[in-house]
Amino acid sequence: MERKNLLPVILLLLLNVIGSGSYKILGIFHTPSKSHYIAGGALMKGLSEKGHDVTVISPFPQSKPLKNLNDVAVIGIEQLMEENFPSDLLINSYNISMFQKIKYYLTFGVTMTNFTLNHDVFQNFLRTNDVHFDVIVMQVFMNEAFLGIGHYFNAPVIGFSSFGANKWTNDMVGTPAPMSYVPHLQIKFTDRMSFPQRAMNVIAYVFEYFFTNWLYMPEQEKVYDAIFPDPKPKLEELQKNVSLVLLNNHFSLSFPRPYVPNMIEVGGLQINRTPKPLPSDLQKLMDEAVHGVIYFSLGSNIKSKHIPADHQAEILNAFRKLKQSVLWKWDGQLADKPDNVNVSAWYPQDDLLAHPNLKLFITHGGLLSLTETIYHAVPVIGIPIFADQHLNMERAESSGYAKSIQLKDLNEKTLSSAIVELLTNDKYAKKIKLLSERYRDQPLTPLETAIYWTEYVARHKGAPHLRSAGLDLSFFAYHSLDVFAAFFIAVYLAWRIIKCIVRRIACREWRKSRQCNADDKKNN
Repeated sequence: MERKNLLPVILLLLLNVIGSGSYKILGIFHTPSKSHYIAGGALMKGLSEKGHDVTVISPFPQSKPLKNLNDVAVIGIEQLMEENFPSDLLINSYNISMFQKIKYYLTFGVTMTNFTLNHDVFQNFLRTNDVHFDVIVMQVFMNEAFLGIGHYFNAPVIGFSSFGANKWTNDMVGTPAPMSYVPHLQIKFTDRMSFPQRAMNVIAYVFEYFFTNWLYMPEQEKVYDAIFPDPKPKLEELQKNVSLVLLNNHFSLSFPRPYVPNMIEVGGLQINRTPKPLPSDLQKLMDEAVHGVIYFSLGSNIKSKHIPADHQAEILNAFRKLKQSVLWKWDGQLADKPDNVNVSAWYPQDDLLAHPNLKLFITHGGLLSLTETIYHAVPVIGIPIFADQHLNMERAESSGYAKSIQLKDLNEKTLSSAIVELLTNDKYAKKIKLLSERYRDQPLTPLETAIYWTEYVARHKGAPHLRSAGLDLSFFAYHSLDVFAAFFIAVYLAWRIIKCIVRRIACREWRKSRQCNADDKKNN
């Protein structure tokens, strides 16, 4: 075995020796979006397969029972999502300003938090469970009041972010986010911003800061106070005592940025390192596609049937001219469907992207989808709809492996042009192959890394030694503004004192000079 291949094997053996104990782990993934659950669900499944006793609270119970995994299904929140984020609103979100989006999302966060914590199933879980959990893995998505669960069970909390790093996760562990090169989640800027872009980025952060602290967090505190009994610490204190944060991201997928030691990138948890066999009919189609296959999916939140009818017709006209086969994730029947287009309500996306005949992926630009397409080295056409998708596609396009089309600009001409460009210009395939090589070059898989750090927190009773001292500093102290102010005052006072001394000396010399002149005149 080559020397470079020994390192992962040795690390795995060490991890198995170190992490051989079994822990009781609670996972909480409350959002009604399946894409938010997929990565966290993969971690929970991996922990159960490792032998840990895992309980998962989510709207998505396992279709088949798993050993060591107990599902607590909170049903009904999907309807809440549809009521607050109907597809027509999401599809037309480009008409909503960035500030309105921030306000809308955070307001919905309070609604979602309140719904889950007051759900009968959840309340019953709290009342009937007096067990001890060694660690709680909790999704971080506009749900700060959930931190009371960690205090309730007296267990360390690991935050799990489906979006990667953001304000919610950064505030938990003290990770810096310089506004000069870390773009806000709702802005489609890269890490290399012009002056006007940096100015806009600062405005977005400042708006979010004041809206969050003055309007949003007081509402989360009300939910927290109503659900969890006294005595309890302030919610702000719980926010600053999260043991660790796992990020659904990797620097090779976005851009380098600073992290504290207890913020760990594990993007790609859901990817099958060994592709599973496709269903027989799909396997046959993929194998026999002489000219290759194009896969089209807008993810789990947007259903393609909700795309405006005129856009649907334009898309079909573009597909009709292709010699490639097209797989379109579509609920129900599709009228006027060309022979080369196949539709289904579900496709095994990860395994499809692994097939060598899959030549192009048309996606909404969700982080999970882009991670999978980079891993499997498939070029992308993005049609971003809402949330972080615009930012994700901006990065993908600037990275050189994708082209992005805004939904309002989507028509037969723009789509056909993008398809031809990506299929015939090999620069996109070369670029994404390079990115895939960078992303795959990791000592451990993301799942192995996430399992290790989850066990690490359990082993070290919350790992308080990882906590950053920056969490205890005020805004002024953190940025040393008080020190700069002291320096400025000291320099100012020194200048005034020196100025005063010089003036006194000058006056004294002037008086002496006048006196001497007077004496000379008198003597003369």
